[in-house]
Amino acid sequence: MILTRKKVVFIGLVWPESKSSAAGARIMQLISLFEKNNFEIYFLSSAQNSEFSDDLSRFHCFQIELNSDSFENLISEISPEIAVFDRFVTEEQFSWRIKKNLPDVLTILDTEDLHFLRFARQNAAKENRVVTDDDIYSEQAKREIASILRCDLSLIISEYEIKLLEEKFIISHCQLMFLPFLLDEFSMENPSFSERKDVFFIGNFHHEPNIDAVRYLKTEIWPLIRLLNPKISISIYGAYMPNKILQLNNERENFIVKGRIEDVSQAFKSHKVLLAPLRFGAGQKGKLLEAMMFGVPSVTSSIGAEGMNFGLPWNGIVTDNPHEIASSLVKLLENQNEWEEAVANGYEIINSHFKRSNYESKFFQKIEEIGNNLKKHRQINFIGQILNHNTVNSVKYMSKWIEEKNKYKNEEL
Repeated sequence: MILTRKKVVFIGLVWPESKSSAAGARIMQLISLFEKNNFEIYFLSSAQNSEFSDDLSRFHCFQIELNSDSFENLISEISPEIAVFDRFVTEEQFSWRIKKNLPDVLTILDTEDLHFLRFARQNAAKENRVVTDDDIYSEQAKREIASILRCDLSLIISEYEIKLLEEKFIISHCQLMFLPFLLDEFSMENPSFSERKDVFFIGNFHHEPNIDAVRYLKTEIWPLIRLLNPKISISIYGAYMPNKILQLNNERENFIVKGRIEDVSQAFKSHKVLLAPLRFGAGQKGKLLEAMMFGVPSVTSSIGAEGMNFGLPWNGIVTDNPHEIASSLVKLLENQNEWEEAVANGYEIINSHFKRSNYESKFFQKIEEIGNNLKKHRQINFIGQILNHNTVNSVKYMSKWIEEKNKYKNEEL
């Protein structure tokens, strides 16, 4: 008797770049979960691959077209048991085609972070005010919440965001699963206080919170740090830096913009402190988790640390006050005992809350539970059925219209 492996299809917004972004690392962690549990992996994306993309050659990979019946032919041929959508935009584009052809496929949305929350905070930060309900209950929220409700399960990376969805939007707990960044065993043998120097920031600059943080750092925070200790130097690393960030480089002020770094571990291992004054964002921050892994204390904002310490002492300082950011940073750089205590706090957070082994079995138990009771699960989420019936039809017919329009253009050519 030949036993067939279960198939899972990942529909990526982009091809993963785990060395460039936390989002890329996140999707690779999910792929690894399924791979280690003996699933046959398919990765599909309408985006272009790049020289920095992760190596997915051991999986079945396809570049797909938007607004094309060819996707339906491919998904029917694959016939997966599970489909994982990388952020709600891919669910909007492709879920109705999957459900039309394979209605019993278990659908999972990986939100990465709640985009509507990030954009609400971004709008408020740019206007220098607090976030209001008008920011939260946005058009973006309507789209993202609808996507969550249409899926059988949504993976939420932050407990803060779970609470927001359950209390503010009254989404049933059975539709959501908390799944943070997942780490295998890691080494606590990292360079010591005396083997490191200075400060750094790192991030993907396709991500607006990182652009804002570096500009805020340069204009508001760095002058305060230089008043306390003008010898301190900061290095800014990251992929896809725009000119407006590259132009901030100023060696005379020890503000060094270095751009992409091939081996990010070297940035973490060679510096004493990560400075990440994020003014807006959502989810968990990959740079702050990596700092804990590599034994680097961090000075960050309340939004930076949100959903990451689980009530445990932070591995450094959390403050939104520019003067406190500056003084705390200088103190960490100069006080070895405080620095080492912060490093130990980071290891404790990881060991308590980010180990893959803490979540792996719960994740697959949840999938099995839903899969074995899929009809009942969907009946309980009847609003989701309504959205699948009505809302997706509007997306469907718009997509069909674009498809026919494209065919007509091609015929003319």
